[in-house]
Amino acid sequence: MRLVLQRVAAARVEVDGERVGAIDRPGLLVLVGVTHDDTVEVADRLAEKTWTLRILDGERSCEQDGAPLLVVSQFTLYADTRKGRRPSWSAAAPRPVSEPLVQAYVDALRRRGAEVATGVFGADMQVSLTNDGPVTVLLDSQV
Repeated sequence: MRLVLQRVAAARVEVDGERVGAIDRPGLLVLVGVTHDDTVEVADRLAEKTWTLRILDGERSCEQDGAPLLVVSQFTLYADTRKGRRPSWSAAAPRPVSEPLVQAYVDALRRRGAEVATGVFGADMQVSLTNDGPVTVLLDSQV
């Protein structure tokens, strides 16, 4: 799994002009990409890391502050741009693999007590955010 964590003052995601998920106070926007060999255990481990990572204001975590998270699936995090001008998406897991793992990540956050809003898997989404800091951190299960 590959995650982009952005510390935000607020964030929202819309599909067809309708707001489907939002956080209206400081927290994290999490973009989630899944590759072929990811597992539920990987999703759980990264949820724990996300929940406890001290990147909020004052070096605090979402766990410490009860900060909300907006989780949005994004297969493009596995783009391979080494050849030519068109990215290859072959490292991104197909929907039957990735959708349940993104949900497993969300479920793992919620089991830890997180307030989690989400986008709509596979939809054309418009994501708006007010980046705070800015602070952006990458987490990758392969590193």
